[in-house]
Amino acid sequence: MNYALIFAGGVGQRMNTVSLPKQFLKVHGKQVIVRTVEHFQNCPYIDGIVVVCVQEYIPLMKEIIDANALTKVIGIVPGGDCAQASVFNGLTELIKVSKNDKDIILIHDGVRPILDEETIIKNIECVKQYGAAITVAKANETILVLDDNDEVKDVVDRSTCYLGRAPQSFYLHDIYNAHRKANAENRHDFIDSAMLMKHYGYQLHTVLGPTNNIKVTTPMDFYLYQAMLNTKENEQIKSL
Repeated sequence: MNYALIFAGGVGQRMNTVSLPKQFLKVHGKQVIVRTVEHFQNCPYIDGIVVVCVQEYIPLMKEIIDANALTKVIGIVPGGDCAQASVFNGLTELIKVSKNDKDIILIHDGVRPILDEETIIKNIECVKQYGAAITVAKANETILVLDDNDEVKDVVDRSTCYLGRAPQSFYLHDIYNAHRKANAENRHDFIDSAMLMKHYGYQLHTVLGPTNNIKVTTPMDFYLYQAMLNTKENEQIKSL
């Protein structure tokens, strides 16, 4: 079985919204989180979805899931004190329904709504072949390494540099057990699943994903995403 864990546990402080967290903001009449979940809902290779949500917004999330007929969502669980804890909550929910140690989990940001089915499929195939799949995009700007005085220490060859994106995918039982090790060691400082799995000795293979799959975390990101949808809509109108 192939599952998706959609992490929507943030409250959007960088977005500066006055009411709802960023994942509930509407673009073209539809919430960002809905646009994200729909990619997995519509992919025939995904069997179930768990959404991690801020505790107080779980009733709203349930309402939105039902209203948009996102029938593959099998659970909505509260987030934790940090991103790592929130992902573990989602993994724990999925372990309850997993019946095979070869079940695959795709971990994705709820506010990363530009995705395609090809990337989802490539993640699943990469996990089957290598045991892990980290979606990346090529770095298209100069990468600088600074010293303690904020002076340029090195200029990195950007042809060897990639940006970590999502999904990040693994065998469900592998990443669940890695999280349990981290909890037992009181390690809660891993910035994402790739860093955690690398720390515990797993080899990470990459999948090249769409360069425009931005994470909508700031007002600029929001307006950029809106512009992307406007462009797509205009292209559809011209083709009629």
